[in-house]
Amino acid sequence: MDSFDQFAGMRGWQWMFIIEAIPAVLSGILVLFLLSNGIHEAKWLTEEEKLALERHIEGDAGGKKKSPHSLGGLLKDPRVWMMSAIYFCFVMGQYGLTFWMPTLVKATGVKDNVMTGLLSAIPFLVAVVTMILCGRSADRRRERRWHLVLPALCGAVGFVVAALTANNTAIAITFLSLAAGGVLRCAPLFWSLPTSFLRGSAAAAGIAAVNSIGNLAGFVSPYLIGYLKDITQNNSTGMYMLAGMLVLGALLVLTTRPEEVNR
Repeated sequence: MDSFDQFAGMRGWQWMFIIEAIPAVLSGILVLFLLSNGIHEAKWLTEEEKLALERHIEGDAGGKKKSPHSLGGLLKDPRVWMMSAIYFCFVMGQYGLTFWMPTLVKATGVKDNVMTGLLSAIPFLVAVVTMILCGRSADRRRERRWHLVLPALCGAVGFVVAALTANNTAIAITFLSLAAGGVLRCAPLFWSLPTSFLRGSAAAAGIAAVNSIGNLAGFVSPYLIGYLKDITQNNSTGMYMLAGMLVLGALLVLTTRPEEVNR
Protein backbone atom coordinates (compact mmCIF):
# COMPACT_ATOMS: atom_id res chain seq x y z
CA MET A 1 0.00 0.00 0.00
CA ASP A 2 2.85 2.38 0.78
CA SER A 3 5.01 1.55 -2.25
CA PHE A 4 2.23 1.68 -4.84
CA ASP A 5 0.35 4.67 -3.45
CA GLN A 6 -0.37 7.15 -6.29
CA PHE A 7 1.27 4.86 -8.87
CA ALA A 8 -0.60 5.30 -12.19
CA GLY A 9 -2.95 7.65 -10.37
CA MET A 10 -4.37 5.01 -8.01
CA ARG A 11 -4.21 4.73 -4.25
CA GLY A 12 -2.28 1.99 -2.49
CA TRP A 13 -5.41 0.19 -1.31
CA GLN A 14 -6.66 0.02 -4.93
CA TRP A 15 -3.43 -1.62 -6.04
CA MET A 16 -3.70 -4.03 -3.13
CA PHE A 17 -7.10 -5.20 -4.36
CA ILE A 18 -5.80 -5.64 -7.92
CA ILE A 19 -2.69 -7.57 -6.85
CA GLU A 20 -4.67 -9.79 -4.49
CA ALA A 21 -7.15 -10.58 -7.27
CA ILE A 22 -4.49 -11.86 -9.70
CA PRO A 23 -3.94 -15.28 -8.01
CA ALA A 24 -7.70 -15.84 -7.78
CA VAL A 25 -8.19 -15.06 -11.49
CA LEU A 26 -5.29 -17.32 -12.50
CA SER A 27 -6.60 -20.11 -10.26
CA GLY A 28 -10.04 -19.81 -11.86
CA ILE A 29 -8.53 -20.24 -15.32
CA LEU A 30 -6.42 -23.23 -14.21
CA VAL A 31 -9.50 -24.93 -12.74
CA LEU A 32 -11.04 -25.10 -16.23
CA PHE A 33 -8.10 -27.19 -17.43
CA LEU A 34 -6.98 -29.11 -14.33
CA LEU A 35 -10.11 -29.93 -12.29
CA SER A 36 -11.70 -33.24 -13.27
CA ASN A 37 -15.44 -33.27 -13.95
CA GLY A 38 -16.12 -36.56 -12.23
CA ILE A 39 -14.63 -39.43 -10.27
CA HIS A 40 -13.80 -41.46 -13.38
CA GLU A 41 -11.82 -38.55 -14.85
CA ALA A 42 -9.69 -38.01 -11.74
CA LYS A 43 -6.18 -38.99 -12.82
CA TRP A 44 -4.82 -38.79 -9.26
CA LEU A 45 -7.11 -41.61 -8.03
CA THR A 46 -6.47 -45.32 -8.48
CA GLU A 47 -9.23 -47.56 -9.81
CA GLU A 48 -9.78 -48.96 -6.30
CA GLU A 49 -10.13 -45.45 -4.86
CA LYS A 50 -12.63 -44.49 -7.57
CA LEU A 51 -14.76 -47.55 -6.83
CA ALA A 52 -14.59 -46.87 -3.07
CA LEU A 53 -15.77 -43.27 -3.55
CA GLU A 54 -18.63 -44.39 -5.76
CA ARG A 55 -19.74 -46.91 -3.14
CA HIS A 56 -19.70 -44.19 -0.46
CA ILE A 57 -21.79 -41.88 -2.65
CA GLU A 58 -24.29 -44.66 -3.38
CA GLY A 59 -24.45 -45.39 0.35
CA ASP A 60 -25.24 -41.76 1.09
CA ALA A 61 -27.97 -41.67 -1.55
CA GLY A 62 -29.53 -44.85 -0.21
CA GLY A 63 -29.20 -44.06 3.49
CA LYS A 64 -32.06 -45.01 5.77
CA LYS A 65 -32.44 -41.54 7.21
CA LYS A 66 -33.72 -39.21 4.54
CA SER A 67 -34.51 -35.53 4.53
CA PRO A 68 -37.44 -33.93 2.71
CA HIS A 69 -36.68 -33.67 -1.01
CA SER A 70 -38.49 -30.41 -1.77
CA LEU A 71 -37.25 -26.97 -0.82
CA GLY A 72 -40.46 -26.38 1.10
CA GLY A 73 -39.93 -29.59 3.01
CA LEU A 74 -36.36 -28.64 3.83
CA LEU A 75 -37.42 -25.26 5.17
CA LYS A 76 -39.90 -26.99 7.45
CA ASP A 77 -37.16 -29.20 8.88
CA PRO A 78 -36.05 -27.64 12.22
CA ARG A 79 -32.61 -29.21 11.83
CA VAL A 80 -31.95 -27.10 8.73
CA TRP A 81 -32.79 -23.93 10.66
CA MET A 82 -30.65 -25.06 13.59
CA MET A 83 -27.69 -25.65 11.25
CA SER A 84 -28.29 -22.25 9.66
CA ALA A 85 -28.26 -20.56 13.08
CA ILE A 86 -25.04 -22.34 14.10
CA TYR A 87 -23.34 -21.42 10.85
CA PHE A 88 -24.55 -17.81 11.15
CA CYS A 89 -22.88 -17.54 14.57
CA PHE A 90 -19.59 -18.94 13.31
CA VAL A 91 -19.57 -16.83 10.14
CA MET A 92 -20.13 -13.74 12.29
CA GLY A 93 -16.85 -14.51 14.03
CA GLN A 94 -15.01 -15.31 10.80
CA TYR A 95 -15.98 -12.15 8.95
CA GLY A 96 -15.44 -9.98 12.00
CA LEU A 97 -11.93 -11.35 12.31
CA THR A 98 -10.92 -11.18 8.64
CA PHE A 99 -12.40 -7.73 7.98
CA TRP A 100 -11.14 -6.06 11.14
CA MET A 101 -7.84 -7.81 11.85
CA PRO A 102 -5.63 -4.94 10.51
CA THR A 103 -7.71 -2.40 12.45
CA LEU A 104 -7.39 -4.45 15.63
CA VAL A 105 -3.62 -4.73 15.15
CA LYS A 106 -3.26 -1.01 14.51
CA ALA A 107 -5.29 -0.28 17.63
CA THR A 108 -2.52 -1.88 19.72
CA GLY A 109 -0.18 0.93 18.70
CA VAL A 110 1.32 -0.35 15.42
CA LYS A 111 1.55 2.47 12.88
CA ASP A 112 3.55 1.09 9.95
CA ASN A 113 1.40 -0.56 7.24
CA VAL A 114 4.01 -3.23 6.46
CA MET A 115 4.34 -4.20 10.11
CA THR A 116 0.55 -4.23 10.45
CA GLY A 117 0.34 -6.66 7.54
CA LEU A 118 3.06 -8.92 8.92
CA LEU A 119 1.53 -9.04 12.39
CA SER A 120 -1.95 -9.60 10.93
CA ALA A 121 -0.62 -12.69 9.14
CA ILE A 122 0.45 -14.40 12.38
CA PRO A 123 -3.07 -15.37 13.59
CA PHE A 124 -3.91 -16.83 10.18
CA LEU A 125 -0.71 -18.90 10.13
CA VAL A 126 -1.64 -20.25 13.54
CA ALA A 127 -5.11 -21.06 12.19
CA VAL A 128 -3.64 -23.09 9.30
CA VAL A 129 -1.82 -25.37 11.72
CA THR A 130 -4.70 -25.74 14.17
CA MET A 131 -7.22 -26.46 11.39
CA ILE A 132 -5.15 -29.40 10.18
CA LEU A 133 -4.53 -30.79 13.66
CA CYS A 134 -8.13 -30.39 14.80
CA GLY A 135 -9.50 -31.94 11.60
CA ARG A 136 -7.24 -34.96 12.01
CA SER A 137 -8.27 -35.33 15.64
CA ALA A 138 -11.98 -35.19 14.76
CA ASP A 139 -11.57 -37.86 12.08
CA ARG A 140 -9.44 -40.11 14.28
CA ARG A 141 -11.83 -39.93 17.23
CA ARG A 142 -15.00 -39.91 15.09
CA GLU A 143 -16.27 -37.01 17.19
CA ARG A 144 -17.62 -33.71 15.84
CA ARG A 145 -19.55 -31.78 18.48
CA TRP A 146 -16.77 -31.07 20.97
CA HIS A 147 -14.30 -30.51 18.15
CA LEU A 148 -16.59 -27.63 17.19
CA VAL A 149 -17.56 -26.42 20.65
CA LEU A 150 -14.03 -26.13 22.08
CA PRO A 151 -12.59 -24.12 19.13
CA ALA A 152 -15.60 -21.79 19.26
CA LEU A 153 -15.07 -21.19 22.98
CA CYS A 154 -11.32 -20.69 22.40
CA GLY A 155 -12.22 -18.09 19.78
CA ALA A 156 -14.51 -16.34 22.25
CA VAL A 157 -11.80 -16.26 24.92
CA GLY A 158 -9.31 -14.96 22.36
CA PHE A 159 -11.58 -12.07 21.36
CA VAL A 160 -12.31 -11.07 24.96
CA VAL A 161 -8.71 -11.14 26.18
CA ALA A 162 -7.43 -9.41 23.03
CA ALA A 163 -9.97 -6.64 23.68
CA LEU A 164 -8.90 -6.34 27.31
CA THR A 165 -5.19 -6.18 26.38
CA ALA A 166 -5.53 -3.93 23.34
CA ASN A 167 -2.68 -1.68 24.51
CA ASN A 168 -0.15 -4.51 24.51
CA THR A 169 0.72 -5.62 20.99
CA ALA A 170 2.37 -8.93 21.91
CA ILE A 171 -0.44 -10.11 24.18
CA ALA A 172 -3.15 -8.89 21.79
CA ILE A 173 -1.57 -10.75 18.85
CA THR A 174 -1.25 -13.89 20.99
CA PHE A 175 -4.94 -13.91 21.82
CA LEU A 176 -5.99 -12.83 18.33
CA SER A 177 -4.09 -15.94 17.22
CA LEU A 178 -6.15 -17.96 19.69
CA ALA A 179 -9.30 -16.32 18.30
CA ALA A 180 -8.30 -17.00 14.68
CA GLY A 181 -7.32 -20.59 15.42
CA GLY A 182 -10.68 -21.15 17.08
CA VAL A 183 -12.93 -19.29 14.67
CA LEU A 184 -11.41 -20.57 11.44
CA ARG A 185 -11.42 -24.18 12.69
CA CYS A 186 -15.21 -24.01 12.96
CA ALA A 187 -15.93 -23.66 9.23
CA PRO A 188 -14.57 -26.99 7.89
CA LEU A 189 -15.73 -28.96 10.92
CA PHE A 190 -19.20 -27.43 10.84
CA TRP A 191 -20.08 -29.02 7.50
CA SER A 192 -19.81 -32.48 9.02
CA LEU A 193 -23.04 -31.68 10.92
CA PRO A 194 -25.60 -30.92 8.17
CA THR A 195 -24.13 -33.51 5.81
CA SER A 196 -24.71 -36.18 8.47
CA PHE A 197 -28.49 -35.98 7.99
CA LEU A 198 -28.91 -34.37 4.56
CA ARG A 199 -28.91 -37.30 2.18
CA GLY A 200 -29.32 -37.94 -1.51
CA SER A 201 -31.06 -35.31 -3.60
CA ALA A 202 -31.91 -33.31 -0.47
CA ALA A 203 -28.23 -32.67 0.26
CA ALA A 204 -27.63 -30.06 -2.43
CA ALA A 205 -30.71 -27.99 -1.59
CA GLY A 206 -30.16 -28.35 2.16
CA ILE A 207 -26.51 -27.34 2.01
CA ALA A 208 -27.41 -24.41 -0.23
CA ALA A 209 -30.09 -23.26 2.23
CA VAL A 210 -27.78 -23.50 5.26
CA ASN A 211 -24.96 -21.79 3.38
CA SER A 212 -27.16 -18.97 2.11
CA ILE A 213 -28.79 -18.22 5.46
CA GLY A 214 -25.57 -18.57 7.43
CA ASN A 215 -23.59 -16.37 5.08
CA LEU A 216 -25.95 -13.47 5.70
CA ALA A 217 -23.62 -12.95 8.65
CA GLY A 218 -20.99 -11.92 6.12
CA PHE A 219 -23.08 -8.80 5.53
CA VAL A 220 -24.21 -8.29 9.12
CA SER A 221 -20.90 -8.79 10.94
CA PRO A 222 -18.68 -6.06 9.41
CA TYR A 223 -21.45 -3.46 9.52
CA LEU A 224 -22.45 -4.30 13.07
CA ILE A 225 -18.86 -4.11 14.31
CA GLY A 226 -18.40 -0.80 12.52
CA TYR A 227 -21.63 0.51 14.04
CA LEU A 228 -20.58 -0.55 17.55
CA LYS A 229 -17.19 1.06 17.03
CA ASP A 230 -18.78 4.34 15.95
CA ILE A 231 -21.13 4.60 18.91
CA THR A 232 -18.60 3.45 21.55
CA GLN A 233 -15.41 4.87 20.00
CA ASN A 234 -13.49 1.65 20.65
CA ASN A 235 -13.07 -1.84 19.19
CA SER A 236 -13.78 -3.76 22.38
CA THR A 237 -17.59 -3.78 22.13
CA GLY A 238 -17.49 -5.39 18.69
CA MET A 239 -15.07 -8.05 19.90
CA TYR A 240 -17.29 -8.84 22.88
CA MET A 241 -20.21 -9.21 20.50
CA LEU A 242 -18.23 -11.66 18.34
CA ALA A 243 -17.30 -13.62 21.47
CA GLY A 244 -20.97 -13.81 22.43
CA MET A 245 -21.94 -15.10 18.99
CA LEU A 246 -19.30 -17.84 19.19
CA VAL A 247 -20.54 -18.91 22.62
CA LEU A 248 -24.11 -19.00 21.29
CA GLY A 249 -22.98 -21.11 18.34
CA ALA A 250 -21.19 -23.52 20.69
CA LEU A 251 -24.31 -23.89 22.83
CA LEU A 252 -26.44 -24.59 19.75
CA VAL A 253 -23.99 -27.29 18.64
CA LEU A 254 -24.48 -29.01 22.01
CA THR A 255 -28.21 -29.27 21.30
CA THR A 256 -27.51 -31.63 18.39
CA ARG A 257 -27.65 -35.36 19.07
CA PRO A 258 -24.23 -37.04 19.24
CA GLU A 259 -25.45 -40.19 17.47
CA GLU A 260 -26.58 -38.10 14.50
CA VAL A 261 -23.45 -36.06 13.89
CA ASN A 262 -20.48 -38.00 15.29
CA ARG A 263 -19.67 -39.99 12.16
